[in-house]
Amino acid sequence: MDLDGLFLHYFGTGDLATLSPDALARGREGLAVDFGKEQEPGRKFALWVLMDALGFAPLPADAFGKHPELKRAAEDYLTASERMLPEE
Repeated sequence: MDLDGLFLHYFGTGDLATLSPDALARGREGLAVDFGKEQEPGRKFALWVLMDALGFAPLPADAFGKHPELKRAAEDYLTASERMLPEE
């Protein structure tokens, strides 16, 4: 999965700033539906990371409750991403 391909697939553009609120909502909905249906662990995790980057990912325990290795990877990702935020 590549980021540009995911943006094109779900949002029809690589520049999300150009989207109307309705187009953004439709893309987010499609992404969330595909996340819920995805069975392959790596693809499911990649979709979750994109959802997190866009600010609407479920918590790791909710997203990966039946898959402890994915839950742990998501928790580690969140910890690492928090470290990258500038200090206030």
